Amino acid sequence: MDLKTIKRAIEQVSEEKGIDAAKVLEAIESSIAAAYKKEYEKKGEVIQAKFDLKTGELKFWQVKTVVDETTVRFREEKSEDEEGEEPEAALEEESEEGEEVLPRYNSDRHITLEEAKKIKKGAELSEEMLFPLETHEEFGRIAAQSAKQVILQRLREAERDSIIKEFKGREGEIVSGTVQRMERGTVFIDVGRATAIMPYNEQIPAEHYRIGERLKFFIVEVKEDARIPSIILSRAHPDFVRHLFELEIPEITDNTIELKAIAREPGSRTKVAVASNVEGVDPVGSCVGQRGTRVMAVSNELGQEKIDIIEWSEDPAHFIASSLSPARVNEVEILPNQEARVFVPNDQLSLAIGRGGQNVRLAAKLTGWKIDVRSITAPEEVHEEGVADFGEGEDATTESEVKAETETETETPVKEEEATEEKEEKAKED
Repeated sequence: MDLKTIKRAIEQVSEEKGIDAAKVLEAIESSIAAAYKKEYEKKGEVIQAKFDLKTGELKFWQVKTVVDETTVRFREEKSEDEEGEEPEAALEEESEEGEEVLPRYNSDRHITLEEAKKIKKGAELSEEMLFPLETHEEFGRIAAQSAKQVILQRLREAERDSIIKEFKGREGEIVSGTVQRMERGTVFIDVGRATAIMPYNEQIPAEHYRIGERLKFFIVEVKEDARIPSIILSRAHPDFVRHLFELEIPEITDNTIELKAIAREPGSRTKVAVASNVEGVDPVGSCVGQRGTRVMAVSNELGQEKIDIIEWSEDPAHFIASSLSPARVNEVEILPNQEARVFVPNDQLSLAIGRGGQNVRLAAKLTGWKIDVRSITAPEEVHEEGVADFGEGEDATTESEVKAETETETETPVKEEEATEEKEEKAKED
């Protein structure tokens, strides 16, 4: 065999796929073993091959596992039907009785403990013993095809494990990727060695993606249970804004400034509450940047999404008043049960409420308070869109609420059922 060519091929595949060279060699050996078994051995046997890269020598062994009556089932007489695998019906009957179904003894892949000790004195149960086979290097077309399928499968598995290892620890980070294609609302993103997906509900509304466009994404989850690793990306996740601010503002990275809370309606508006951990540092000014360069960089990445930066305060009244920016607030009345009534000048009422109640809705999410905005000239008049509860919507992102964003889809129906039951009970009480 041309060892130099084989070595170069192994190195090339290892580098292109990001797979360890030893894994590539293991895939080659498995494929050769599969070809050998197809061409020269019985179907039930387990064959192992070893390829020496230094000498080019190929060696083959038959693998047998040491067993006894506790690990396999022995039968003295076997019918023709029993020569192969155990009939499915028989297996189902024994499984239904609740008993563990042991594999049947097969002389092609098993060796009894007594026989094993005659060959090797220190043989132990479940040990694998190797029996040398005649070396062959020529294989037929069917065997070669079988070898090709095995090596492709092994390389796919090795590549899959490598991708999972690379991305599994990066959940919650930002990654750059190129838009590959769009299918049924899902966007496929090239993130280097893998293709990730961005579902429709993780996209910014009204944002259009072009093939070849390079963007930043938030890694929401890496699913291992699928045949192909699923890397779920998002541009609508509230923590995407958090990480963009960390990239653009060094003071956040060195903990001089802290992001206290984020409330977001993707594609429209985001409110960010910031606080300074160092006396004399203006948190809002640092985030805005000179002539607004820093906040504009974040806004541009989000498709011109409007961003309000608010100084966080331990005083609820002051924090609530600031959260309704850009509207001016006259007075904040703190009520029981985490509720607040806010009074604004008549000419500031529509600005405080926002289009469709968006401004007061985001302010409620940001502060964690139920807010009722009213005009100072008509304090008794309640405006339907001017009342917002902090629990409304899905984008409240104080630290205690981030976990709720990552709950699995299987838990959602349960919550919906509980909510329905609560409504029914309230209706009965009324």
